[in-house]
Amino acid sequence: MTDVGEEAAAGTPEPLLDCTDVSISFRQRGSSTPFYAVRDASLRVGPGDIVGLVGESGSGKSTLARAVVGLQRIDSGSIVFEGKRFGRSRTAEDRRGIQMIFQDPYGSLDPRMKIRSALAEIIRRHTELRGKQIDDRCAELMDMVRLPRSILSSRPAGMSGGQRQRVAIARALSIRPRLLVADEPVAALDVSVQAGIVNLLSDLRRDVGLSILFISHDLSIVRTLCDSVSVIYRGDIVEARPCAELFEDPQSDYTRTLLSAIPRLNGPRTEGLAQGQSLTVRRP
Repeated sequence: MTDVGEEAAAGTPEPLLDCTDVSISFRQRGSSTPFYAVRDASLRVGPGDIVGLVGESGSGKSTLARAVVGLQRIDSGSIVFEGKRFGRSRTAEDRRGIQMIFQDPYGSLDPRMKIRSALAEIIRRHTELRGKQIDDRCAELMDMVRLPRSILSSRPAGMSGGQRQRVAIARALSIRPRLLVADEPVAALDVSVQAGIVNLLSDLRRDVGLSILFISHDLSIVRTLCDSVSVIYRGDIVEARPCAELFEDPQSDYTRTLLSAIPRLNGPRTEGLAQGQSLTVRRP
């Protein structure tokens, strides 16, 4: 079982999201033995918290994220949101409470639809707003994600990658979720654009109390944005601690390897794991 540390002192608010001992497996062609993408993983996100989930490609972080939003079934364990344990099916209210944005915003936007139509479709389907109320909500969403309202008349093809990701965030916010799952939301963007998206997510936490599960392979961004971080290696969460503590004194060999790969202003970049290289993980 994954050990993520002792429960906080009495009086700590109940977590908004509480994943406990979650395992997810896939069938392997030509084999009767399942492949476990996630094994006994536990993860918590408190109200108003930004929690990082980090690991290299193929570590299981996106698979776990998809399970949180209901896009991937779990074999065992539990996912509890706002005190309610999710089963195999979720209600419309369950789905509204957790929204997700992806690495490729263009792939999640209909290229034929203007942005206003794309937002209005979701607002109309999931809320009771109609007519001018929808127009007002669309304008409000543009303000929230720091885009000019004129973008509402644009189509995705005429927008930059950063603008498309902001629209994707606006669409996720349109039905007022309590938790946003952000799966590598800046990985496909230019470095000059990444900071703007990271700052926007931080502002949304401050302004509307949004909780965020931030999935990334980039520890430097996680260090800037997140309150705490869980490190996942081959489906196993090997370390989960407040950000400052983890960066100051990492407890697992794998975390130290990831940290060694962060570029530094003084001195050369040290290499992390080569592709396909195995690592024996020592838990704290």
